[in-house]
Amino acid sequence: MALSLTSSETDKSILRNYLKFCPQPDDAVQVMYVWIDGTGEGLRAKTKTLDFEPKAAEECPVWNFDGSSTYQAEGSNSDIYLYPARLFKDPFRGGKNKLLLCETYKYNKKPTDSNKRWSCKTVMDKGAQSVPWFGIEQEYTLLAQDGHPYGWPKNGYPGPQGPYYCGVGANKVYGRDVVEAHYRACLYAGVKIAGENAEVMPAQWEFQVGPCEGIEMGDHLWMARFILHRVAEDFGIIVTLDPKPMPGDWNGAGAHTNFSTKPMRDEGGIKVIEDAIERLSKNHQKHIRMYDPKDGQDNRRRLTGLHETSSFDDFSAGVANRGCSIRIPRQVGEDGKGYLEDRRPASNCDPYIVTELLVRTCVLNEE
Repeated sequence: MALSLTSSETDKSILRNYLKFCPQPDDAVQVMYVWIDGTGEGLRAKTKTLDFEPKAAEECPVWNFDGSSTYQAEGSNSDIYLYPARLFKDPFRGGKNKLLLCETYKYNKKPTDSNKRWSCKTVMDKGAQSVPWFGIEQEYTLLAQDGHPYGWPKNGYPGPQGPYYCGVGANKVYGRDVVEAHYRACLYAGVKIAGENAEVMPAQWEFQVGPCEGIEMGDHLWMARFILHRVAEDFGIIVTLDPKPMPGDWNGAGAHTNFSTKPMRDEGGIKVIEDAIERLSKNHQKHIRMYDPKDGQDNRRRLTGLHETSSFDDFSAGVANRGCSIRIPRQVGEDGKGYLEDRRPASNCDPYIVTELLVRTCVLNEE
C-alpha cells in the first residue's frame, strides 16, 4: 500500500538541489498572492511571476482565482478577483520575492462575504484622527498529523497545567523549533511581530503582533498567521486556532486585543479609557457574537469564567484581572493613561472585525 507523505517527510535536500542549481533569473520575481477564503478562517495562496520587483502592493496586478473551490462563488460564475492590499518580503523563497496580502472581490466588483478588510478600512479612515493603536496576542495550538496535541502522550495526557507557561525543558514545551522559525520568518518578512511565549497548556503557544495603527493590525496578523501555517507545514505539524482544542481542565486559546487612542495615551487618559469601557459594556452582546467566526458559539466553549476567562454572557472589567472581559493593566492604572485589553476575542477571530468594532464603539460612539 502506498503511504502519503506530509511535506516534512519529503527529502528537502532534493528541493535544495533545484534551488541551488537553477538560479532565479534577474527579471523574474515570484509574488505569492495570499487571501482569506470563504470560511473566514482559512488562508489560500498561489504564485505569479512578475518581470520586476514591486516596492508596494499597488504596483502588483489584480489577479483572479476559482472561487467555487474556496467557498466564495458558484461554479457557474466562479472568478473572484484578488486586489493587492499589503506587500511583505517572502521568507520562504528569499531574494526579491514577495508575499502579497489581498482582498477578494466578486464578479461585480463588490467585496466577497469573507472580505472584512474593506469595511474595516472605511471605519479606520473615519477614526484616523484618534490614532487607534492595536496589539493582538495570538494564541494557538500545535497538533500532530493525527490531530492530537503535539508532544502529548498518545494514550493519555500530560501532567496538570502549571509548569508549562513560559516553560523551558523538553518535558515542559513542545514544538519550539516551529515557534523560533516562525518568529524569524516574520521578522524577515516585515511583520510587526513583538514577541512569543509558551502558553499554559502544553503544545499551546502565543505570539504578539503590534503596535499597529488602524488597518495595519489586521494585515499584519493575517500575514503572521499565514507564515505560521506555512512554517508548520515544513515541520509536518498542524496549527489550530480553535479556541478550545481540548475539552476539560485545559486552557483555551484567545486573541487578547490591546487597544488605545491618542486621548487614552495622553495625560488623564484613564478617564477616556473608563468611558470606552462603559460603551463596551453596553455593546457586550454585539461584540461577543462577532468575536469568533461562528456567531459566538466557538467562544462559548472557551469563555466559561474558568481558566483565566470571563463569562460569555456577562460583562466585567477590572485592573490587572485576567478573569474580566476588559482588563486595565496595573501600570496603566498607576500612570493614569495608556490602553485597555479586550480579553474576549477568540483565537480564530477575524482581526479586521475586532478592530473595526472597537473603533466603532469607542471612537465613533456607535451603538
